[in-house]
Amino acid sequence: MKITVNGKEIEATEGETLLTALKREGFDIPTLCYLEGMNPSGACRVCVVEIEGQSNLVTSCSYPVAAGLKVKTHSPKVINARKTLIELLMGSHPDDCLYCDKQDKCELLALARKYGVTKRRFPRISRNANIDVSGPSIVRDPEKCVLCGKCVRVCEEVQKVGCIDFSMRGFKSKISCAFDSALNVSSCVNCGQCVTVCPTGALMENNNIEEVKKALESGKHVVVQHAPAVSVSLGEEFGLPLGKDVDGLMVSALREMGFKAVFDTSFAADLTIMEEASELAERIKKNGKLPMFTSCCPGWVKYVETFYPEFMENLSTCKSPHQMLGAIIKSYYAKKEGIDPKDIIVVSIMPCTAKKFEVKRAEMKNGELEDVDFSLTTRELARMINIFGIDFKNLKPSRADLPFGERSGAGKIFGASGGVMEAAVRTANYLLTGKELAELKFEPVRGLKGFKKAEVKIGDKKIRLAVISALGNAKDFMDALEKGEAQADFVEVMACPGGCVNGGGQPFAQNKKAISERAKALYEIDSSEKLRVSHENKALKTLYKDFLVKPLGEKSHRLLHTSYKARSTKDR
Repeated sequence: MKITVNGKEIEATEGETLLTALKREGFDIPTLCYLEGMNPSGACRVCVVEIEGQSNLVTSCSYPVAAGLKVKTHSPKVINARKTLIELLMGSHPDDCLYCDKQDKCELLALARKYGVTKRRFPRISRNANIDVSGPSIVRDPEKCVLCGKCVRVCEEVQKVGCIDFSMRGFKSKISCAFDSALNVSSCVNCGQCVTVCPTGALMENNNIEEVKKALESGKHVVVQHAPAVSVSLGEEFGLPLGKDVDGLMVSALREMGFKAVFDTSFAADLTIMEEASELAERIKKNGKLPMFTSCCPGWVKYVETFYPEFMENLSTCKSPHQMLGAIIKSYYAKKEGIDPKDIIVVSIMPCTAKKFEVKRAEMKNGELEDVDFSLTTRELARMINIFGIDFKNLKPSRADLPFGERSGAGKIFGASGGVMEAAVRTANYLLTGKELAELKFEPVRGLKGFKKAEVKIGDKKIRLAVISALGNAKDFMDALEKGEAQADFVEVMACPGGCVNGGGQPFAQNKKAISERAKALYEIDSSEKLRVSHENKALKTLYKDFLVKPLGEKSHRLLHTSYKARSTKDR
């Protein structure tokens, strides 16, 4: 059908909203509460437009298109209404932009500047609420909340965790955890998807930059590792194209900050595959507990511990890659370099907020030493690069340090949903048959779809696979599994939709294109590598030969594997 927008005729599709049609045609319509692909709530109302023949403005996010509509997106009436709406929203927001972690990415502040809101017009409404810093991963500041409801919807509708919701009424309305409790005693799994959609900085990651800076000044041997998904997203913070691989620039930047060594967590992804694929092969051979769930994602692990503790035996006992590498750094690397493990500090750069929780788990220790001391998000790394005054785009690229800088393409695709599964299948086939797959690319598990299933024949066995991203999809699968309505032998689960490329610690993406480009970049890196299977990583072979002996061996179990616990409210 045809509609007219600002005097220009455009095409629209029956059943879609005005906002969808307008955005597709490139019209600039502001939004704060809108979530792509989800039913509109109309909470913020800043997307209002004027329709000829109607006296009242309408919210374009919820207004259906109809043939012959004549729409004005920036008439004087619309502009004045939007400005007033922004002023009203600013009335329930503090004047502390100077100190806000999201200052440069705050959508409300950007709209205020765009529509000329330069002073407070309406009295400040305070919620008289304290900042919640109880959790290791996420900080919640109710004073900055404008009740857009995006965090509630993501937590409830996408993740199906239901950690936060609206409470009270009228001017006392607020968003809080059940019984107004703190995040650390709620059902929060630290995935950070609420952070990725919050437009005002009311939800942000727990900032550990100062602790890392102090570590760098401490005189100790401070090393850093970076996750597979970080190199294809960090560039966005410096205006580089979506999906641009900045691995070499990032390594150089980390060296300039003063880290003694820079390692690639993708090496540890290869190590994880050796252990996890061996564990899967062992379970299949000995009729062990199936399906086996991956355990790379700490948000998913905590979700199982909290909501499905009866399935904890199904979780692989493997630690996540960065925890494995932390354990190896403070044992094998420390001995090789002649450094007391107590004098080594390990920093991880992760696309994830849940890793901040994971590094503090009691199970992630070797004696009294934590495997990893600090975990920074991709966003925190970008801030550190700016703090240190590094001209990121003009750095000379360099490579990660050996022995933990050598990786396969299989280790790199860990950052995308399905990547762990694909990498594991490549190696599991070799471990069970002694042969390499004829075709390493395994298309059925690729893509951003939230649930994917496939079968692969390894030897004379058919292995049923499932790949899941977003905890809401995981809940549906787990419920079906409980009822006997779902079957699988090996299941990969990532808490965040699309996997780590869309992690809670990644640069704030305005649409799904950024997520898709990041994943695409990882697969392109894999396809261009000579080494594409974890079990052929020479540095990894040396690690086993000189130190670990074999996958699932005594030393491997002690350093690289872990255990889980059912979580009650008091110890979540």
